[in-house]
Amino acid sequence: MVARRLIACLDVRDGQVVKGVKFQDLRHAGDPASLAARYSADGIDEIVLLDISATVEGRATLLETVRAAAAKTFIPLTVGGGLRSLDDAKAVLDAGADKVSVNSAALRDPSLLTSLAGVYGSQAVVVAIDATRDGSVYSRSGTTAEARHAVDWAREAEQRGAGEVLLTSIDRDGTHSGFDCELTAAVSDAVQIPVIASGGAGAPEHFIDVFVRGRADAALAASVFHFSEHAIRDLKQSLHAAGVPVRLDW
Repeated sequence: MVARRLIACLDVRDGQVVKGVKFQDLRHAGDPASLAARYSADGIDEIVLLDISATVEGRATLLETVRAAAAKTFIPLTVGGGLRSLDDAKAVLDAGADKVSVNSAALRDPSLLTSLAGVYGSQAVVVAIDATRDGSVYSRSGTTAEARHAVDWAREAEQRGAGEVLLTSIDRDGTHSGFDCELTAAVSDAVQIPVIASGGAGAPEHFIDVFVRGRADAALAASVFHFSEHAIRDLKQSLHAAGVPVRLDW
């Protein structure tokens, strides 16, 4: 069986990692490069770095932050936030990212996914979908409602060349109440590409649940890792004991 992945998310604002609840009330969580190095050493499978204010502020991703984080880790690094063009993607990949994540720009111009996949391959293109419990999709860091449903948009994104879906539950984000397994399963069943579940991680059983009931290929978390609420190795051992295939490198 294909190993399920654990992914640490670094939401970056003004050069520092932050974390909130339902995209609000942000608090500082540390330096992105230092956290990337820690997670890499602790056995995380991948890191996603999102410049969460880039789109709203109308600017490009902070490349110096990407370079610093990439220099500290030897695992796959996905970068998103403020990516609007092939040139933006090239700059981020040249700075050390392995994949790019696009959200608002892809909703505005879905052909961007096709262009990115044509140049860099689908394996380097992640479509990020922020959605509420009923599947309603939002852009611009959860501030703008879109006339799309998460399942339909995931299907279209796959057809246009995306190689992976990063699905974030706005309702569960930062709540530690568990992933939205129903929404995750609906999207996972609708596409053939991997789906990363995000939003709501708070305990080992939440990860087990989203892999089993939500049928996710990967699970992303932030605060439970940033504030050392659950050690990554202990979490992997819990998953392994529950029969969920994971990568154990120690």
